[in-house]
Amino acid sequence: MTLLIILLTVLALIALINWGKVNAFLAFLLVTIPAGLALGLAPGQVLAAVQKGLGDTLGSVVLVVVLGAMLGKLVAESGAAQQIAAVLVGQLGAKNIQWTMMATGFIIGIPLFYNVGFLLVIPLIFSVAYQYRLPTLFVGLPLLAALSVLHGFLPPHPAPTALVVLFKADVGLTFGYGLLVAVPAVLVAGIFYSRTLRGIISQPLTGFVSEPLPTNQLPGRLNSFLSSLLPVLVLSLVFSLQAILPPNGPLAPVLAFVADPGVVMLLSVLVATFSLGRGQGKSMPEIMETYGSAIRDVALLLLIIGGAGALKEVLIASGASSAIAAGLQGTGLPPLLLGWLIAGFIRVCLGSATVAGLTAAGVMLPTMTQVAVNPNLMVLAIGAGSLLLSHVNDSGFWLFKEYFNLSVRDTFRSWSAMETIVSVVGLLGVLLLDWVLLLASH
Repeated sequence: MTLLIILLTVLALIALINWGKVNAFLAFLLVTIPAGLALGLAPGQVLAAVQKGLGDTLGSVVLVVVLGAMLGKLVAESGAAQQIAAVLVGQLGAKNIQWTMMATGFIIGIPLFYNVGFLLVIPLIFSVAYQYRLPTLFVGLPLLAALSVLHGFLPPHPAPTALVVLFKADVGLTFGYGLLVAVPAVLVAGIFYSRTLRGIISQPLTGFVSEPLPTNQLPGRLNSFLSSLLPVLVLSLVFSLQAILPPNGPLAPVLAFVADPGVVMLLSVLVATFSLGRGQGKSMPEIMETYGSAIRDVALLLLIIGGAGALKEVLIASGASSAIAAGLQGTGLPPLLLGWLIAGFIRVCLGSATVAGLTAAGVMLPTMTQVAVNPNLMVLAIGAGSLLLSHVNDSGFWLFKEYFNLSVRDTFRSWSAMETIVSVVGLLGVLLLDWVLLLASH
């Protein structure tokens, strides 16, 4: 019954948005409340879960999304994205642009959380697509696939890091194995699959695209790269220091504070205000108007993300994730496949990769004590499962849809399919790696 209710909820949400043309935030509220009641929550519990889901989700993303939109808007309007695009394409050529974007995704995605990385690269994707008259999805999917894979598979991202601790895995080995699995997943989902999507027309909203500037008005190359990629540089430095210095040393609280995505983005916006704003001759009121415009661009998106968080919280409060996990545990499947399946099923039902990964870990921990399983590979199997079939109950789905200005149907064909391919190829990579390690041990 739990699965049936979740399925009907998702179908109702798609129908309201796609066919009923109902505002997505309103649609989330219209399906979330009946779903909570149908799952056995009292009316007061449903409202409490909705408020908690809205608050927790917006509390975790609003700083990053708003500050990221500000930085992205300034990077685009100042010509920094245009300058970076010109340098990248000039070095590697327009015919290799997908490989360039994939490599950029790996470089940016290792230290950055997904939402930060997404908002950071959006101006670059749109600038490259606009300047070289290339399909936006053709340019963007390789980069975003790399960001997504790193977010789901590799430390220091939150869910993989938590899984490493829970399973007592080795961070270095998990990272190394994760890269071996990540590369083919990104190749298949980001590069090869994106070439089948040329028929999808993505016209980004005008607020996210800037007209090309004359070459003599562009900021310098070093300024463009440093100002745009400052979050990457700051987090890389912080993580390096955290790896070297003692975890309980006097600098640990300071490094933890600076490593917070909101703090990193605030610092980056402050620097860009002067390096790409004042340094390019803009007045402070002009820069603030750019920031105000960026906030207007993402205001509705934030509400939609909050709505997805409300639905997720209602499903968690009702015990849906535990019921699903318990139902799958007695299947007798191999542990790595079972871990992937549990994480994937919860991800599809609840929409949260982090919740899916941690719930699956809780289910698999007792199994790990009874069966010999490589804990590093279990982290990767669950991480791959947690990326499966992102759809309307996932905030990442709406982030992609709204920025690329796609229909729900085309977002399923591009984003959801890409995430599913990443998940399946990731599982196959983990199983192949497990077989190779087993042969090597004999």
